[in-house]
Amino acid sequence: MTHAITPAHRIITALDVETKAQALELVRQLDQAVLFKVGLELFTAEGPALLQEIKALGKGVFLDLKLHDIPNTVGEAARVAVRHGARMMTIHTSGGGAMMARAAATAAEESAKRGTPAPILLGVTVLTSLTNDDLRSIGMAPDTSAQVLRLAALAKASGMSGVVCSAQEIEIVRKEVGPDFLIVTPGIRPAGAAVQDQKRVMTPALAVEKGSDYLVVGRPITQSASPREAFQKIVDELQG
Repeated sequence: MTHAITPAHRIITALDVETKAQALELVRQLDQAVLFKVGLELFTAEGPALLQEIKALGKGVFLDLKLHDIPNTVGEAARVAVRHGARMMTIHTSGGGAMMARAAATAAEESAKRGTPAPILLGVTVLTSLTNDDLRSIGMAPDTSAQVLRLAALAKASGMSGVVCSAQEIEIVRKEVGPDFLIVTPGIRPAGAAVQDQKRVMTPALAVEKGSDYLVVGRPITQSASPREAFQKIVDELQG
């Protein structure tokens, strides 16, 4: 089961580019898109002012910094992100329940103060680039599915709005967290697209069928000869 979200709203276009000029050009090209991801590379290059510029173009920002620090630091970072207009943001679940709870509380507090909707806070479970062998190498049980489930349950108990997990774990996470908790899925590759550095991938339509609410798509759109056409093809796939 997924939430009632239109296909264009489901797609989060990842602005994995180096400069503000490149990012804003993509935002302008993708007039039918609603949500855009600003990750570490672009945020480090351009800073929080970029969020305001994307917002001024009438688009929503998914701030994907995967915050992970002591509770007070993450909480205040979430507060500042709300001030800059982030509609969605990521928190690393491995930072623990207290850290996530603090982020949820401060984000809600700042949103109420400003009279704006509270942002969607997403707990990052296991990065889609990691395999069982990678987990073993950092001293964790070599079972990505079990680790994702453990962290998803912790995120829900800590006040997150949803989680980020790979497409391969959508069904088991949905069973664990129920129908109302959001699932955001990176590593989405339309049929025929290159897998690149993501190891646990899936097509858009299958991911939604399995229970994902939002799909993060980057290079298959942004590195296409026509980003607008590439975006529309994914919308058509979801509608079909």
